[in-house]
Amino acid sequence: MIPVLILLLALVLPTSQQPPVNPIAVKGEAIVTLLRQEKFADVVDQLQPALAAALTEPQLRAGWTGLTGQVGSLQRIVSTRVVPSAGMQVAVVTCQFERALVDVQIGFDAGGRIGALVMRPSVAPAAAAAYSPPPYAAPSAYTETEVTVGIGTSWPLPGTLTMPVGAGPFPVVVLVHGSGANDRDETIGPNKTFKDLALGLASQGVGVLRYEKRTKQYPGKLAGVATATVKDEVIDDALAGVSLARSTPRVDRARVFVAGHSLGGTLVPRIGAADPALRGLIVMAGAVGSLPQAVIDQMRYMAMLDGQIDPPEQQQIDEAMKAAATIDALTPADAGNPQLYGGAAASYWLDLRGYDPPALAKGLKQPMLILQGERDYQVTMADFGKWKAALGSRADVVFHSYAPLNHLFLPGTGPGNPGEYGLAGHVPEAVIRDIATWIQAQR
Repeated sequence: MIPVLILLLALVLPTSQQPPVNPIAVKGEAIVTLLRQEKFADVVDQLQPALAAALTEPQLRAGWTGLTGQVGSLQRIVSTRVVPSAGMQVAVVTCQFERALVDVQIGFDAGGRIGALVMRPSVAPAAAAAYSPPPYAAPSAYTETEVTVGIGTSWPLPGTLTMPVGAGPFPVVVLVHGSGANDRDETIGPNKTFKDLALGLASQGVGVLRYEKRTKQYPGKLAGVATATVKDEVIDDALAGVSLARSTPRVDRARVFVAGHSLGGTLVPRIGAADPALRGLIVMAGAVGSLPQAVIDQMRYMAMLDGQIDPPEQQQIDEAMKAAATIDALTPADAGNPQLYGGAAASYWLDLRGYDPPALAKGLKQPMLILQGERDYQVTMADFGKWKAALGSRADVVFHSYAPLNHLFLPGTGPGNPGEYGLAGHVPEAVIRDIATWIQAQR
């Protein structure tokens, strides 16, 4: 997934070859044009006051150059659509960059001011339509029901519960997203990692709950929380999902699990610490180090895919290093500051400071399953090695790595790169089997 330092920022781009008739789409295209021309001050002038206080011209410039440093230059606009969201009209512009398909979302209020700017891997209808169920999914073996996670809270989230057919009770795993505004399927291009997991695991007797991430369902609302942390972004909703699973008929209340991917995997120990009654924890490509440093490492990796780092690429890396240094210099006194740093509030970065996921996991009593793709350049085998170093002596922790898999747990060949995320694939059956076998063994 595109790293959190970029995904949490707010940005935009223009649309298809034919002029859209919707005026919101027209406004979105105009903002995109300004970004392409690097007229960042003109974009900031159109922000709502609350967003303008948090998103400065230098931050917008750094975010844009950071994005293009990771996914290359904008090649073409694929499509544009307009959707309502939290009192705004959002222009969703699907853009083909050199190495990735990205949705740039711009939310306009009734007065035409920009109240939300979000970038995320594309979930364009054309890309989503390309999905087909994996061959190991057995439709006669499961049913799917629409549910709501967090009923009675300020953040209700639509979700899907996939349950095996039969009387049960069945174990259930709650899926926790990676960074960015992910949907319940964790859709990236034509791929849906979480949907593969849900259909595959339910076919093998394990229920799965997945839901829209808060940053997707409420982008403007969450952006307005000046003291937001990963608890607001991820952990609270994961715990609400666990609560929903436990109250659902045919679910074995004593055998509810959490599986986190990417940022979700990083936070699995915090979720486990918050709910010791969880039967087990699954970490899928969970990063263990500083997120700003991970962005720098990824930018260097992608710049070197052609064998050298050219001056513009080095400039982008230098900008990311400056942003990371600013984040490192934050103090508790900055916690209430509404300004964004690297696309997130100071409170977000302060909450993560000093967090050592394997060290926290070492003190938990739940059994764990740690999974890693060996071709993953975003969360690497070095991260996997740190999980092993901390937990390898425990008999109730199982480790699996998969030579051909990337960060999305999809197979490929050669060095991992963002372009392959646009190629349709499925989580291999071996991964599904390893998860199902481990869960069924936790009695």
